[in-house]
Amino acid sequence: MKKHVSWTLLLLGFLCAALIFVSCGEKEKIIEKPVIQLSEEDIQVLQETVYKTRTFRGRERRYLTTDFSHLEKPASLDEFTQFFHNPPVRQYWTGTCWSFAATSLLESELVRLGKPKVKLSEMYTAYWEYVEKARRFIQEKGNSYLGQGSEHNAVIARMKQYGAVRASDYSGLLGEQVEHNHGPLFKEIKDYLLFCKENEYWDEEKAISYVKEILNKHLGKPPEKILVNDQEKTPKQYLEEDLQLRLDEYVSFISTKSIPFYTKGEFAVPDNWWHSENYYNLPLEEFFAAIHKAVKNGYTVALGGDVSEPGMSGEEDLAVIPSFDLPLSLINQDSREFRYYNRTSTDDHAIHLVGYKETDTRNWYLIKDSGSGAQRGRFKGYYLYRDDYIKLKMLTFMVHRDAVQDVLEKFSEEE
Repeated sequence: MKKHVSWTLLLLGFLCAALIFVSCGEKEKIIEKPVIQLSEEDIQVLQETVYKTRTFRGRERRYLTTDFSHLEKPASLDEFTQFFHNPPVRQYWTGTCWSFAATSLLESELVRLGKPKVKLSEMYTAYWEYVEKARRFIQEKGNSYLGQGSEHNAVIARMKQYGAVRASDYSGLLGEQVEHNHGPLFKEIKDYLLFCKENEYWDEEKAISYVKEILNKHLGKPPEKILVNDQEKTPKQYLEEDLQLRLDEYVSFISTKSIPFYTKGEFAVPDNWWHSENYYNLPLEEFFAAIHKAVKNGYTVALGGDVSEPGMSGEEDLAVIPSFDLPLSLINQDSREFRYYNRTSTDDHAIHLVGYKETDTRNWYLIKDSGSGAQRGRFKGYYLYRDDYIKLKMLTFMVHRDAVQDVLEKFSEEE
């Protein structure tokens, strides 16, 4: 009887051991999850937060930044492989960066396509954008966003409607003016449109006529015809016959989990005031790779995104993601999405990527910028963006479709 009991106990012991082994094996399977690995290649210089002050419009402002002195960075613009672009032009006191960036892109495209160099008018496009914003406001009975900002593809849309002119044909400056200031202009337009809303005055023809009077007073009346090689032409004729830009060949991209990847949808920001749904949505790695591949193949790219970070400094001409914010290996779709969702990554500014520099460790991009911040450093009108800044903070880009044909093929309507 005792022998039988001992064999029974031994059998039970083996069964328990087997169960523990199986249980442990199953437990290991259950807890096996993706991990974040910080490799040696991701070592970054430790950067501390620093408070500095600057004077802006006569007022002293305190802001958070970092010490850039220990960063390995390009020492001059000559280190970049650059592609043709007209010299930087300042937008001054306006919210028209979208027009400056996209117009600069199209100027570069003309040369890439073998056409003569030309300086186009940003303000001609901006004039008609104000008109179309007012038109939509009236049509929507006040349920439409009012602001000076817009998106790259608005330049494409307005040129299709109204053509284009050279900067020498229309500057948007009157008399002795040398700097743009749309503050008074926009206030007058907004006040009038809000008056229309309060009084339910929705006569589109009369309202647009009055908005044009305001614009003409502040910017001057845009030309109905211009002289080109001793011939009078309308702005649309100049676009079609002389510039010959195929505007439908410029495509815009976003990268967000808010809509399915490889579909088109709306870039949901206030400056997309007309709710364009013509944005191709790519996963972040493909979004960034498309930008890099385009510039390596000789295309320039219009970018739009957030420029209000501690790692961005006009005095240093730099835009990077500091170590106290996020290491490079942690910049992914989700960390980017989180910032887009909580509005710490916003659609602040539009710029033009015109060159690149590859190193053993990081890639750098030469950015042409019409904003005032780009005038503070050594490289007037330019910034040097590191790869991490574009990955985390740039929300949209526009480029010629030939530069991104491989990714466009992944979208059903392109098949």
